Formats: sequence, C-alpha cells, structure tokens
Amino acid sequence: MPTIKEIAKASGVSVATVSNIINNKGRAGEKTKKRVQQVIDEMNYMPNCIAKNLKTKNTKSIGVIAEDMTVFALPDIIDGITEYCEKEDYQILLVNLRLYKKFSDTYYRNENHKEIVHKQINKLLSKQVEGVIYVAAHERLNDVIPKELPIPVVVAYSFSNRPEIPSIAVNDSDGAEKLIKYVLSCGHKKIGVIAGKKESMHTQARLEGYQRALFEGNILYDPNLIVYGDWERKSGYRNTDTLVEKKVTAIFCMNDIMAGGTYDRLRELNLKVGEDIAVVGFDNREMAGFENPPLTTMGLPLHDIGYSSSEVIIRLLSNKKQEDVKETYYVECIPFIRESVNTRKE
Repeated sequence: MPTIKEIAKASGVSVATVSNIINNKGRAGEKTKKRVQQVIDEMNYMPNCIAKNLKTKNTKSIGVIAEDMTVFALPDIIDGITEYCEKEDYQILLVNLRLYKKFSDTYYRNENHKEIVHKQINKLLSKQVEGVIYVAAHERLNDVIPKELPIPVVVAYSFSNRPEIPSIAVNDSDGAEKLIKYVLSCGHKKIGVIAGKKESMHTQARLEGYQRALFEGNILYDPNLIVYGDWERKSGYRNTDTLVEKKVTAIFCMNDIMAGGTYDRLRELNLKVGEDIAVVGFDNREMAGFENPPLTTMGLPLHDIGYSSSEVIIRLLSNKKQEDVKETYYVECIPFIRESVNTRKE
C-alpha cells in the first residue's frame, strides 16, 4: 500500500498539502485537489484510520469478549453487535474465551475464569478499544468485570453485579407467560413442566412466567406438575412419563432440546403430539421447525440482544455521564406458533 509521502511525490506537492486535502483542510486550489485525488485513486491509497484515530483517542473500535462461540446463543448475539457497529462505523475486536470447551458448563465456577477475563480486557485496553461488550453463554449474575475500568462496559445475555454496568437480557418471564397463555387459550388447563436446572436464571424466570399465566387464568398452581431436567434431550425423554402419568394435557419444556426428548418418548407411548397431547418448547432452535409436527416455541431474541448491546455501549461513549442509560434492558421473546398444540374441548 502506498504511503502519503509517495502520494505527495507522485502529485508534485508537499506531504502537508496531501494531508490537508485528505482531511478537507488548508487552501489548496481545485486543480491541485483534483490532481492529488487522481493520484490517490490510481495508487489505491487508503488513509491510516487507526493512526489517525489514535491521535484523537478515538479508535472507533469496541472490544467484544465471548465466553464461548460454540454455545448456540452466541453467534446470533455477535451478529447483532456487528450489525449495529457497522451502522455506526465502529469496528469490533472479537475475543473467544472458549470457556465451555475448556472447563465444561460449570466454567463460571472455575477459579481461573475471572483471571482469564481480566487478562483479555487488559489486552483490549492496550489496543485502544473505546468500550467492551461481555457476552455470556447463558444468563446469570456476572461478577468478572474488573472495577474502575477507564472505558464503559456492557454485559450481554447476563446480569451485571454493579449498577454502573448495564445488562442486556432476555425477558424469559414474559416469554413463558405468553406461551402458557396461548396453551391455555387452546383449552388446556393441566399443563406439566419439564424445567431446566433449578439454579438457572432461565429456569427461575420461565417458571415465574408459567405461574403468572396460571394465576391470570384462574388455575391453581400445582408444584407436583413441575419436574426438573438438565436442558439435554435425555432429560426431556426421562421426565415425560412422570407427567403423562399425572394426566397432563400439555407439556411445557423449557427448551427445544428437551422437547425433542419428550417427542421421542410420546411416540413410544403411541401418543400423538398435537392431537393426544400438546407440547411447547423454548428458544426456537433450528430443529424445532423440523420436528413432526413442528414445535410451537418461544424464540430467544438473540440478534436483538446483541444489537441493543451495541446501541447502549455507543450511547455510553457519546454520553459520559450515563444519562438516560438504564441498569437493565430486557429484550422481548418472539412466539412461533406451529402444529404441536391441539385445541382441546371439554
């Protein structure tokens, strides 16, 4: 790539003149401007924006730390971050910590977790990023961000333990409430639940939404209709018999993977989903639309979480006093109504 000195030499002008023309400064004549611009075009010169921005302490770059890009939620979140940053002419510097691969699904309890995050944030600071978005693999209370950082931080798909760090999270509770209200509207009153892990924030919020929908539908909450899985297909399969024995007419699986296991077991029991019993999931994983029948589910707004994270971090950069920036932003889920819920007549 040619340098500004080479452009100046080829144009027969000084380096200062070329610099002024590139930056729309100075008083160069129109003929000189045209000549220099022609040389720039012919030599395919690109200004060194990074060097320029470093001088003004404005690199137009955001550091993005992903806990593990192999976890299903993260690619769409990163895509949302990228889309908004492109719109605002910001670049992202992406770091993939690969924590799930290294330490399994309990990585956040690993004593090295915080040290790994701090090390990567320091690396991003050395690259002059203006802000950092930390993208968790699942929602939980997050305490890994160092205190007194010189740049703003936003936590995506998780909850910060400090009010000065905004959190962008999915509205699980509202999503579950809407989903159960739909099942109730189809005439089902005895709805069993295959929940996720008890300690999961996703489980707790979705159970809250389930209970709220029952309350508003004047249906008594029965804790005996709640069984706990571990988000895996086998746990959906394993827990289905318990709910069938309790004569539920619908099963709410807290993710689509467990719903797939419920489909497997109901098929073995000669019960048809969408006819003999209703099944709904959560997440809207790709496989949900290919189940037989296609699974009614509540889609996670992953792209919107990423998009909102970029909106908030750039708003913080333009408003150092953090005015009009909330502690937590909830992004609404999206329902996907398919053929797995039958209309029940008393």
